[in-house]
Amino acid sequence: MSNKMKKIVVPSLLLSSTVLLAACSGGDKKASDSGKGESNYSYVYSTDINSLDYTFSSRSSNSDHFANFIDGLLENDEYGNLKPALAKSWEVSDDGLTYTYHLRKGVKWVDSEGNDYAEVKAQDWVTALKHAVDVKSETLYVVQDSIKGLDDYVKGVTKDFSTVGVKAVDDYTLQYTLTRPESFWNSKLTYGIMCPVNEEFLKSKGKDFGQPTPDSILYNSAYILTNNTAKSVIEYKKNESYWDKKHVYIDHVKLTYFDGSNPDSLFKEFDQGNYTNARVYPNSGGYKDVEAKYGDAINFSQPNGSTFNMTFNFDRKAYSATSKKTDAEKDSTHKAIMNKNFRLALEFALNKEEYIAQNVGKTGAAKGIRNMLIPSQFVTVDGKDYGEVVQEKLAKLDPDTFSDVKLADSQEGWFNADKAKSLFEKAKSELQAQGVQFPIHLDLPQDEKSEVLVNQAKSLKHSIESTLGKDNVVIDIQLLNEDKYLAATYQATTAADKDYDISTASGWGPDYLDPSTYLDIYNSRSGAQLDNLGLQPSETAKDNPSAQVVNELKLAEYDALLDKAAKFTSVEDVNKRYDAYADAEAWLAANALQIPIQAGGAVPSVSKIVPFTKEFSWCGMAATNASYKFKGMKLQDKAVTTKQYQKALKNWEEKRLETAENTK
Repeated sequence: MSNKMKKIVVPSLLLSSTVLLAACSGGDKKASDSGKGESNYSYVYSTDINSLDYTFSSRSSNSDHFANFIDGLLENDEYGNLKPALAKSWEVSDDGLTYTYHLRKGVKWVDSEGNDYAEVKAQDWVTALKHAVDVKSETLYVVQDSIKGLDDYVKGVTKDFSTVGVKAVDDYTLQYTLTRPESFWNSKLTYGIMCPVNEEFLKSKGKDFGQPTPDSILYNSAYILTNNTAKSVIEYKKNESYWDKKHVYIDHVKLTYFDGSNPDSLFKEFDQGNYTNARVYPNSGGYKDVEAKYGDAINFSQPNGSTFNMTFNFDRKAYSATSKKTDAEKDSTHKAIMNKNFRLALEFALNKEEYIAQNVGKTGAAKGIRNMLIPSQFVTVDGKDYGEVVQEKLAKLDPDTFSDVKLADSQEGWFNADKAKSLFEKAKSELQAQGVQFPIHLDLPQDEKSEVLVNQAKSLKHSIESTLGKDNVVIDIQLLNEDKYLAATYQATTAADKDYDISTASGWGPDYLDPSTYLDIYNSRSGAQLDNLGLQPSETAKDNPSAQVVNELKLAEYDALLDKAAKFTSVEDVNKRYDAYADAEAWLAANALQIPIQAGGAVPSVSKIVPFTKEFSWCGMAATNASYKFKGMKLQDKAVTTKQYQKALKNWEEKRLETAENTK
């Protein structure tokens, strides 16, 4: 992920957790006129596109957009089932190692003006994967160990790309050979790194390929980018050459930059017919107007696969945003963060419901709580929800500490002031023996213009300080302008650039349908989100500046649990695989390496988007958190009522179960 959204996702400007919720919200009066004339979508965005290279970028702030520009072999339907996209059919060898895909004929690449450029052919996928290696893709982790020969090629062990297990058998037949069977392989095909690139165009663009300008890529999906003006506007138009144009119901998309400084403006624009949907804020002064005019049309979106955490910087190097005045204070904070009981004390002291309430109000706050990294219902293990299995394992690790912890989503599963104080006393005794000075000061950077995020930071500060005492812990909120905030957190390019003690600036969403898509991010040898912990991944301890910290954190124990789970590769062993990953998740929770706080989604809005008409997926470019996938989305003239939404939700849930059974 380097920084990714196995995708790294950013609540920094409430991208997935608040502002940009098109998924279950939407349409302006001019936008949807029941099929008469054009249908236009208008809303906001809050983080600029910085790359359109879909084979490279892992950031949701990019993939939210290029998910509309590029199709891969497969896509998801509205119920989350994989279905043909550019591959019309496929087969798998008996040993589960070779996947052969038969491509649609006549699918067009078009340029930014909508002009036909070339036909999409099998070689385009070979070109794309080689390009991803050449540019050191942030998303190589998704497939590097999966495709035969790819890891050796990436590491330079082999120099011949033809040894990598991707092959254009002919113009319309593509074949992948895997290193081991993966029951979830096809779910990886909805991710950018597995999408095609035209070689001739790539060569013509050189280093300009994928720059944040409309003409830097070719298009083969529902939309073409027509305007990308930083901190201003992003616009798309429908691709008239699209192979599946009949399922594209919105002609134009316009997204206007929003810095989060005036949340009530979103509803005002919606009410005036300028926005298709709008996040609403129950804590704001203008919410009474929302209730007065749309009281029967305020709906909460469903929690999605993204998990937003409070992360610790275990090896902080940068101190531009700090209240610390001495090296002794820095050293004391470092030692405290390295102490497991200290971290657990913070976890039990954090009132997640109050934190989330700053965003969505008290009534719906619990809906968004997430109590572990992976959504509790992401997979099942022998008929049990994954979260239930992890909870049982966590309790066995330390019954005194964890027996009453609840890991299912949408409930306050950890907050316990008495337990927080008890754990802190243990930590304090251990730390005083190391010469640590109290109180411990923890720098927490925040975007000064985002009212909601600042209030959430204040809530976090209040719950921890009031529970543990200001003479023990002080949260120093560092208010920064947007650019400095992003540079210190979400967009910091290396571990050494991460400028915080604790951060709530990013989260994680899945790349494919397997627990490893979350848990591997903290693998000390290759973890894609280690940099958010201030650490650098390395296969060996030699020359790794993070080696000592990694050793003190006992991450080798976690790595061993991941390795054990990864050995179960067959479809027949899927329950054993998930159970073994539950052991790794229990270790992660017991050691409080990071503190899960909230899911993406689960926020209130008013909308003219017909509920549940867009694609649904836990993972890939069209993941639920990627709320900007517009294919399939339909608009209506009036705001969606709660009655309509609940009826649609019930029908959707029933259909999901039904179609899942039919596709097994």
